[in-house]
Amino acid sequence: MAARTQQLAAALLFILGGVLSFPLSEDTQQTATCGYESCHATKSNMLNVHLVPHTHDDVGWLKTVDQYFYGDLNDIQHAGVQYILDSVVDQLLKNPDRRFIYVETAFFYRWWRQQSSSMQQTVKQLVNEGRLEFVNGGWCMSDEATTHYSAVIDQMTMGLRFLNETFGACGRPRVAWHIDPFGHAREHASMFAQMGYDGFFFGRLDYQDRTRRMIEKEQELLWRASDSLTPPMADLFTGILPNGYNPPEGFCWDQSCDDPPIRDDPDLEDYNVDDVVMRFIAAAKNQALVYKTNHIIMTMGSDFQYENANLWYKNLDKLIRYVNVLQTNGSKINVLYSTPSCYLQELHRANLTWALKTDDFFPYADDSHDLWTGYFTSRPALKRYERISNSNLQTCNQLEVLGGPASTKGPFGEGDSDTMKKAMAVAQHHDAVSGTEKQHVANDYAKRLAKGWQHCQVLVSNSLAALSGSTAERIYCDNLNISVCPLTESSKKFSVNVYNPLVRPVTWPVRLPVNGSAYAVSDANGKSVDCKVVPVSSVTRDVRKNRGSAVNELVFQVQAPPLGYSTYSVSLLQDGPPPASTKHRTPTAIQNKYLQVTFDPDTGLLSSLSNLETKQTVKLTQNFYWYNASDGNNSHSNQPSGAYIFRPNSSTPFIISKTAKTETVQTSVVQEVRQWFSPWASQVVRLYADSRALELEWTIGPIPIDDDLGKEVITRLDTSIETSEIFYTDSNGREVLQRKKDFRPTWRLRQSEPIAGNYYPINSRAFIKDDVDQLTVVTDRSQGGGSINNGSLEIMLHRRLLYDDVRGVGEPLNETSHIFPKGLVVRGRLLLSLERPPAAADTHRKLAQEVVLQPLLTFTNGELHPNTKLEFSGLQAALPPAVHLLTLSQWDKDLVLLRLEHQFQSWESKVNSQPVTVNLQKLFSTLEVLGASELNLSANQWKDDMTRYEWMAQTGADPLPKNSEASAAWEVTLKPMEIRTFLLRVSLR
Repeated sequence: MAARTQQLAAALLFILGGVLSFPLSEDTQQTATCGYESCHATKSNMLNVHLVPHTHDDVGWLKTVDQYFYGDLNDIQHAGVQYILDSVVDQLLKNPDRRFIYVETAFFYRWWRQQSSSMQQTVKQLVNEGRLEFVNGGWCMSDEATTHYSAVIDQMTMGLRFLNETFGACGRPRVAWHIDPFGHAREHASMFAQMGYDGFFFGRLDYQDRTRRMIEKEQELLWRASDSLTPPMADLFTGILPNGYNPPEGFCWDQSCDDPPIRDDPDLEDYNVDDVVMRFIAAAKNQALVYKTNHIIMTMGSDFQYENANLWYKNLDKLIRYVNVLQTNGSKINVLYSTPSCYLQELHRANLTWALKTDDFFPYADDSHDLWTGYFTSRPALKRYERISNSNLQTCNQLEVLGGPASTKGPFGEGDSDTMKKAMAVAQHHDAVSGTEKQHVANDYAKRLAKGWQHCQVLVSNSLAALSGSTAERIYCDNLNISVCPLTESSKKFSVNVYNPLVRPVTWPVRLPVNGSAYAVSDANGKSVDCKVVPVSSVTRDVRKNRGSAVNELVFQVQAPPLGYSTYSVSLLQDGPPPASTKHRTPTAIQNKYLQVTFDPDTGLLSSLSNLETKQTVKLTQNFYWYNASDGNNSHSNQPSGAYIFRPNSSTPFIISKTAKTETVQTSVVQEVRQWFSPWASQVVRLYADSRALELEWTIGPIPIDDDLGKEVITRLDTSIETSEIFYTDSNGREVLQRKKDFRPTWRLRQSEPIAGNYYPINSRAFIKDDVDQLTVVTDRSQGGGSINNGSLEIMLHRRLLYDDVRGVGEPLNETSHIFPKGLVVRGRLLLSLERPPAAADTHRKLAQEVVLQPLLTFTNGELHPNTKLEFSGLQAALPPAVHLLTLSQWDKDLVLLRLEHQFQSWESKVNSQPVTVNLQKLFSTLEVLGASELNLSANQWKDDMTRYEWMAQTGADPLPKNSEASAAWEVTLKPMEIRTFLLRVSLR
């Protein structure tokens, strides 16, 4: 295998520069015995107990990433990752039988860079011999409920690339390992399968599900993680670990543990070998009762353990020796050092059939009143900032490629995308974007994202200068959502550059804070653009405080070409008083050529939504409510709501107000009904002239806590749609899953929390439908939601809680800041569309994509240079609606990583759920594609080299033979939900 890899790398050297060739020498490659070949022998006639020494190192949680690495602030938590890796390497060298697995590349990368060359060679030898094995291998162990698939793929690619380039084939993990995330998404399993993993292990699942699986011996299963990809493309063997990720009770030998060591001197009074061995054998036999084979796995480690690895290994060595010596007396227990991949190999050799699963593992509960569904919404401001940062990073990556070498070293200095990539990768951790970290750690994640964006801004400015020919300074206004931009507030003439990261043209509304009362706007061709000035709302003025002074907003719609930009010129025509005051009565209706929205004049609330093209109307009322959070003083359970757990103290939410005060703005560009429900809850119902979606811009906070009760604030949409208690959510922004009230597909649910137990993660969209109507809600961040009543959809927007939920974070989710000392104010958007069910996917996929990857606005002051190129597209032509450009990123000097994605499921659209073919050589306008080779999804293996274990399911279709369709060299065909990854050699035209 190693020789074939070497030959392949050499063959690809001419095409691709050999970037993915393994960096080990040929001699080392031939002697490497890593992976499955390095596994210790097992015994077929015995119960084999696979001991897996491991540490679980959170990439931020109670301490920041830096504090965890260096071992700082041990008064919060004793943890120092650098010492763990130092100690483990030292102990592995003392006994060749010992094994250790490591997971989080973000930490290992830091440690590796601090080592001497001789230590690096020592570690490489340990990796080559399979004594130190990487599992999972992403930059972090990502959350699965609140992450977007594009960001997950990016962070996995970053971590796996480092391992690949540092250790070659022996650094490639065979197993995905998500032992701590709080529930598991189907899309994650699909991604792991497409990344080439042979199996997946996790520790947390619903306590009722686990009980059933233990009885039926279904704790190991085959997860069919896509209803569109042909099996086994998205099939993933999945194992549920027996003790979460901790050792069996009584067998923890870390400095943080209290269990007694093995005292094996028979002359000592406290000799305990016999007791330890008997207790261990009993634990092993009990565990074996709920698994199918004569192999079981035990995770020997936990959070930040092995800082003094000698404690663990000295006792594990003894445990193995003293248990196995009993085999001479007829014992059938065989204990060995192992890894997850070695354990997986034995399960595969068993050649059994496995239970099939096609749904996901949400929501997660660890007891009857303890539903981990609050974190779907926790820290909504951080969740939004992470999503914006992802959009900015994709734009940064694209412009680094399109602008060429001048992007990183240009007129504005040296810029880079790496800082932002690492910040975004860390933010995917299951205690980052999830919102389950301490406040100072959340602040650190946000600071990292802000620093990354500063580096990217230099790169973007350089790239746009190269593409446009203008070196005028570019201004970035990151607070437009609260109407703050010093340039537009003061300048009499400026330009707006609108960069579109999507591969089809977009029409996008622009709202700029201004102090004039009349402006002229012209597009790249000099054509006048309809624009209007509207007053800044009082709510926006309150939220922005003293950060801006604009009294008005200039509103117009822009059009941007695919993978390119368009430039708009803005000139002040009239200074002076603001435009005519708004109307304070509620309109009967607002409408454009696509939608009509009606209001109840007595309450000021929405009353219906109509699609004028399809001639359909649904009754629609929308309002804001809150659930009082449990404080833990309850007869059923002492569990309070907290960062992780959602536990309302009643199934009936409190309405904030039955009526809304309104103010109306009606222009040819935009129509708005501004609604005030209370001093801390307001909304703008907004309809742009050319939009097929209704926008609801909500502003919540500071949530009052004068009554000493935490509140969980929702918006609820009640409609005339007959849903039969069914609704639909996306999985990590990709495939759609059906949800049914008080129901789980794989076990009979005993529902004890009727609200929290029916909440699911919504990453980008959710919808309700019947045979006639489908109402889709597109979100601008990950949020929790449910359909508690027939025809209803509720989404949690903001949470403020006064008690810790006793899951480790140790502080209540009570966010404040120096700007909002009385409680955090959060603003966001929901987009509503109404369609006929068969055609609805065409609309909501497009809307969700535009929200996830929104245009980037940059500004220049004064007149543009006459020779400035005002419009540019990086594509020769727009791509079909079914095709999404997921990744365009610089890989090396003249190498580019490209991912093309089919964004429809096989059943979604009559038009767009068909295969689509793209020609790579006819893709880009400024890049000539000289060579291409296909990789797996995580870009750490050539696609042709990716071989995976195949597994047999007890039910369902057997895996089909691999597709061997031939196509022209440059023609790439995408089937529904397929992502194809390529490394391209390019040159600038």
